[in-house]
Amino acid sequence: MRGRDDRSEGFFSYVRLEERIPSDHPLRAIRALADHALGSLTMRFEGLYSAIGRPSIPPEMLLRATLLQAFFSVRSERMLMEQINYNLLFRWFVGLPIDAEVWHPTVFTHNRDRLMEADVAQEFLAALLALPQVKKLLPSEHFSVDGTLIDAWASMKSFRPKDGSGEPPSPGRNGERNFHNEKRSNDTHASTTDPDARLYRKADGRESRLCFMGTC
Repeated sequence: MRGRDDRSEGFFSYVRLEERIPSDHPLRAIRALADHALGSLTMRFEGLYSAIGRPSIPPEMLLRATLLQAFFSVRSERMLMEQINYNLLFRWFVGLPIDAEVWHPTVFTHNRDRLMEADVAQEFLAALLALPQVKKLLPSEHFSVDGTLIDAWASMKSFRPKDGSGEPPSPGRNGERNFHNEKRSNDTHASTTDPDARLYRKADGRESRLCFMGTC
């Protein structure tokens, strides 16, 4: 008998979000490792927040969401929030219940940056890499990368003169910046958000961008 294309929605769902994710999906193993590393940072998280006031976004969710942004090359926090809102895999990995509202991108960014400034994200990655299951995948021998450039999470607008001069970007999260006739180099400029990033270009005639150089 032909099934009908019934567009009506039920009021209740009897399938758990956990059951929607395949048992052999690669993110299951990564989620287990991430949760193990996050568990070791519980006391660190407790020291960052006050015992009173309005609850923040759980730091564990912030860091899991940041992992997803890196894994899937999500270009912005706004797009990340959109994905978490309708993508069941993302929602499950972050740990957000299926009926819970996703966060506003500005709120997410503000809370996430707080962890970044306190070096908690760095401690999380260090704890993750120190796990025995991960450590055995990281051999100590050298490797060749053939001039690989790794893009930095830093905007070209943050590449400012080291002496403090230069026109600042216009107000707003994505304010404009005029670089016309301005000479920029690693000797005279540095990123205000990622000082370790350097200005590189892959070849002559290609655009320069803030990167890290992969070396042996």
